[in-house]
Amino acid sequence: MTNQATKAAPPIMEPYDGHNQRLVANVHPHDWTNPEPKDRYHMVVIGAGTAGLVTAVVAANLGAKVALIERHFMGGDCLNIGCVPSKGVISAARAWSSRRREQFGAPQTSGNGDFAKAMERMRKLRADISHIDSAERYSSLGVDVFLGHGKFTSKSTVEVDGKTLNFRKAVIATGARAAQLPIPGLDTVEYLTNETIFSLTELPESMTVIGAGPIGCEMAQSFAMFGCKVTVLDMADHVLVREDADAAQVVQESMIADGVRLQMSAAIKSIEQSGTDITVHFERDGEQFSVASQELLVAVGRTPNTDGLGLEEVGVKFDRGGVVTDDRLRTTAKNIFAAGDVTHELKFTHLADAHAATVIQNALFFGRKKTSSLVVPWATYTSPEIAHVGLYEHDAKAKGIETDVIKISMDDVDRAILDGEDEGFLKVVLKKGTDQILGATVVASHAGDLLAPFTLAITNGFGLSKFAGTIYPYPTQAEVAKKAAGAWRKTKLTDTTRKIFSTWFKIFS
Repeated sequence: MTNQATKAAPPIMEPYDGHNQRLVANVHPHDWTNPEPKDRYHMVVIGAGTAGLVTAVVAANLGAKVALIERHFMGGDCLNIGCVPSKGVISAARAWSSRRREQFGAPQTSGNGDFAKAMERMRKLRADISHIDSAERYSSLGVDVFLGHGKFTSKSTVEVDGKTLNFRKAVIATGARAAQLPIPGLDTVEYLTNETIFSLTELPESMTVIGAGPIGCEMAQSFAMFGCKVTVLDMADHVLVREDADAAQVVQESMIADGVRLQMSAAIKSIEQSGTDITVHFERDGEQFSVASQELLVAVGRTPNTDGLGLEEVGVKFDRGGVVTDDRLRTTAKNIFAAGDVTHELKFTHLADAHAATVIQNALFFGRKKTSSLVVPWATYTSPEIAHVGLYEHDAKAKGIETDVIKISMDDVDRAILDGEDEGFLKVVLKKGTDQILGATVVASHAGDLLAPFTLAITNGFGLSKFAGTIYPYPTQAEVAKKAAGAWRKTKLTDTTRKIFSTWFKIFS
C-alpha cells in the first residue's frame, strides 16, 4: 500500500512561474483527490498522453466505465514537452529570422532580441491550451482520473495510489522519453533534451546538438535564428536521413544559410566539462576534432516507457522498441492493448490519435481494425518544412512497383515566389502508367499543410487527375498540387493523341 508519507513529490514545470503554475494546476493539480474505484471498469488506461486521453474520453462518451491513470502530466509529450512548446519556439525563431527579413528590405534592427519574452509567450500559450487536457475536464466528461503510478498486479487489476482497479480491458499508453547515448562522460555533464530545453529562459551563446533528426534539426535551426552559435553532430552524411536525399538537401542548405554549423559523418568519442563549457570530442575520417559550447542538446530519438508497469507479471511482451502488439494493437495478454509511442509504431501524435480509434473499436466492440491500413503522414518543422505520406521511390522499387515521378519546384508557384518562400518542391510518386498516388513529399514553408490533400487522396483512393479538375484560389501555394496534375496530364499527350487531335481540327477547320 502507498501511504501519504511515501508518495513522490508532485511534479512541477520549470521555470515555475505563473504560466507553468497554471499549466500544472490543469494537468497535475497538486490538490487532486483520486476517486474511489468502481467495482469494475470496462477499460483502464495507463498514460494520459494523446493515445490515452482520446481512448479514455471516447470510451466514456460511448457509455463505458473508464479509469485513466497518469503519473506525471496529463497531455503527455505533445502538450508539455513536444509539439506545442516546440512550435511556439519555432514560430518565434521564424519571426526573428534576419535572413528572411532582408529580402523584403525590412528595416534592420540592432541589439539582442528578448529571448526570455519569446519563451514566456510559449509558456503562456501552452498554459492557455492545457485546459483541454486537464484532469478536471476529463473528470467532468465521465472519466475517473487517477494521478499516480499505475502498475499491473494481475491480468485484470491495476494498482494506483494504494487502490486496486479491476478491469475487463486495459490499454498501455505510457508514451516514450528522450533516449540516452552510451557516450563516455555524458553522465558527468548537465545536458538538455526535448524534455528540458523548453525550460530555458536565457539564450545560450553557443549550443552543440547531437542528432540531425527532426528534433535536432528543428531546434538547431531555431536557436541559430535566435542568434545562438549552433553546431550539429551526426554519424550520417546528411541531415534527416529518413527523408528523400534531395528533400533533406534543401533543408540542409537552409540550415547552413541560417548559421548552423554541420559536422556530419562524426563519431562521438567522449564528452567532458571544460570550465563553463561542455566539450564534445569526435572523429571523422580518422582525424580527431572537438567542439565546445555553453549548452549541449542530445536529440537522438525516443525510448518507450515500459519500466515499472509490471508487464512481465501479466505476460505482456516488450523489448527496446516498445510493447509488442499485433496489427490490431493487442499485446500478448489478450485483454490488454497498447497504443501510441509505447508501441513499435511510428511515434507521432496524430498516429497516437488514430491508435485510439483502433483500440476503441477492437477492445470494446467486435472490431477488426488494423493499423497496417492506416495512411500516416508526417512533417518536420524546419524552415522550409518537409512533409511526406505514402511510399518513397525507393520503397516502391523495393516492393517491385514500377513508378512515374512528377516533381514541381516551388519556384514555379507564383505565391511561393511572392512570399519569398520558393525553396523546395513537390514530388508525387505514381504507379507507372496511371494517376494512382503511391506517395508524396513536399518541401516548402508550409509543407505540412500542403501535404493534406495528398493524404486524403491516398486514404480515399482517388488519383492525381482529380487535382486537375479542381479550382484553386489564385495565388496560393496550394496550386503546386494542380501544377503536378497538369504535368501528369501532359505525359498523356502522346504523339498518337496529337495526331488524332490534328486530324480532328482539320476536319472542323
